[in-house]
Amino acid sequence: MVVVVTTPPVILRPITDSEYPSWMERAAASFAAGVGPARGLTPDEALALAYEQTEQLLPEGPATDRQLIWIAVVDDEPVGSLWISTKSKVPFIYGIEVDHAHRGKGYGRAIMLAGEEECRRLGHTQLDLNVFGDNTTAIALYDSLGYTVISQQMRKDL
Repeated sequence: MVVVVTTPPVILRPITDSEYPSWMERAAASFAAGVGPARGLTPDEALALAYEQTEQLLPEGPATDRQLIWIAVVDDEPVGSLWISTKSKVPFIYGIEVDHAHRGKGYGRAIMLAGEEECRRLGHTQLDLNVFGDNTTAIALYDSLGYTVISQQMRKDL
């Protein structure tokens, strides 16, 4: 299934087997950067955890059942990616990425809207995600798209 959002003109297409290894590295590094500080892990521990959890969720790589991994493209140029799991009653966004060179151009919003549309097409009425509290850019995007807080974890340094 190819999903198109017109402004900006982003197309989500399934990730290819050849794109998967480099995507997996970026996805693990991104998750490690957030989970490490949140859980008090060293960078190496966080990266190991990220790889372990990603491999558990995607044992068959991009062919894993009910895991949707797309590359977002504009004019045949990759600008980002989106990973949504449809294993639960409410689909869950495990990762959204906009390549550094393409940030600030509206692609994050376009990617999210295209993913939402695909979930609607599949019959879902809700979509969940998690965001680390220090990711203010992502929080602002999700707020502007109508996502609301359903759970909140807090911490105080002593």
